[in-house]
Amino acid sequence: MMDKTTQSLRSQDVNKKWILIDAEDLVLGRLATIVANRLRGKHLASYTPHVDCGDNVIIINAEKVHVTGNKLKDKMFYWHTGYAGGIKERSMGQILGGRFPERAIQKAVERMVPRGPLGRQIMTNLKVYAGANHPHEAQNPTVLDVASLNRKNKRSI
Repeated sequence: MMDKTTQSLRSQDVNKKWILIDAEDLVLGRLATIVANRLRGKHLASYTPHVDCGDNVIIINAEKVHVTGNKLKDKMFYWHTGYAGGIKERSMGQILGGRFPERAIQKAVERMVPRGPLGRQIMTNLKVYAGANHPHEAQNPTVLDVASLNRKNKRSI
């Protein structure tokens, strides 16, 4: 009788790759799901839920990402300052057109990975840059063309 046991990776057995994704004209939600799966390692046959076995992902041109529908003006993000009447809001358009447009992608991916210590460790493997330049050329990242994976991933208006 054959012993069919599930292989479970250990953290020292993980071989991480570097992936480069150009976010220009990509739909934000679809990009975030692909990135979250890559960070988590769910695209691998050796996926282990309790180990950080995903890849390192670099996203460039975060300021040129698209959202569908009326989300640029209708989708609001709220936070509270801690003072009385201190509720504040900002629309998706204000975030993407503001000082740190890469935060839109970071928060979208962060909400798709698990919460807790493993999720925080996984999020350190994500590097997002607003422009086309990044300081990770020495890692020789392989380019992942997300637009060619599905015709709905790319949106040009």
